[in-house]
Amino acid sequence: MRIDVHGHVSAPSALYRYQASLIAHRGAHARGGVKVSDEQIRSAMTEPIPSHGGISHLTHLDEAGIDIQLLSARPYTMMHSEQPGKIVRWFTEETNTLIRRVCEQFPDRFRGVAGLPQSPELGVDQWVAELQRCVTDFGFVGCLLNPDPYEGTAQPPDLGDRYWYPVYEALCELDVPALIHAGSCRPPARESYSLHFVQESTVAVASLVNSEVFTDFPGLKLVISHGGGAIPYQAGRLIAARAGDKTAGFLHDLRQLYFDTCLYTQEAVELLLRTVGPDRCLFGSEKPGTGSHRNPETGRWFDDVHALIEGVPWLSEADRTLIFEENAAQLYGIKAGR
Repeated sequence: MRIDVHGHVSAPSALYRYQASLIAHRGAHARGGVKVSDEQIRSAMTEPIPSHGGISHLTHLDEAGIDIQLLSARPYTMMHSEQPGKIVRWFTEETNTLIRRVCEQFPDRFRGVAGLPQSPELGVDQWVAELQRCVTDFGFVGCLLNPDPYEGTAQPPDLGDRYWYPVYEALCELDVPALIHAGSCRPPARESYSLHFVQESTVAVASLVNSEVFTDFPGLKLVISHGGGAIPYQAGRLIAARAGDKTAGFLHDLRQLYFDTCLYTQEAVELLLRTVGPDRCLFGSEKPGTGSHRNPETGRWFDDVHALIEGVPWLSEADRTLIFEENAAQLYGIKAGR
């Protein structure tokens, strides 16, 4: 079985019309909601998507042999820095409710992953309330956690700061993981949102590994998106910086985290696996997403991450089973048919 821990919903256009309306009236009108039929929800997942290679979401999964995908909001749409905070909460709740409906339409194929209403205007208790709703009422298996709710417009506390502790406490109580994944970025940010994802993953790892988070929350389960950003590439420098410490060392602490394999080159996948080990890696493709374009050199989709993992010559079959299935099944409590 192949479990893809990094997937984002292909939603009916009504979701984004609703978002545009919220941004336009800034909460001055009634909350409203997303009005879509079950057939429209199914169509969004089964009809060709021009921006994702001209084939459907489900066809992408079928071609890659993906049996179960964990489905969350598309992070760049989550508008955490929009104001007032109530429109962020409304949109997040509507998106999560739509994801639940997708999972109900395709119960053998998808599991829900909650977005959190991470407006800096809202108390962290409101973020936690939505996490609890999604896990307890909807049966979601985890959440996204954006390390930069300001989306590049201000400096957030790093993930080692106690600001985040109510979220960590709730994750431990509910026994679900968080996928650390940035959202969009806005001016005056210097980078595109794709680069923002990579940079925030890098900062997230460094801040967590150099903190007391796992001492305070030994049962906390965190998955770092996009292969940990630059961390595998720069691990040597970070190991050297800790060489004089009397602690167990950077690599030991790094293995308190998990990492997805949402990387689009063979070399990057191999470096991640060598740095943290196959037992800390979970298959993630983000299909269909940014990588759903064909590589002119190979003719394959850039996000055919399964083929990159299969192409690593030194991996054993037991290692591949860990990456494709067993690590995710254990971490997220997933069984086929549930």
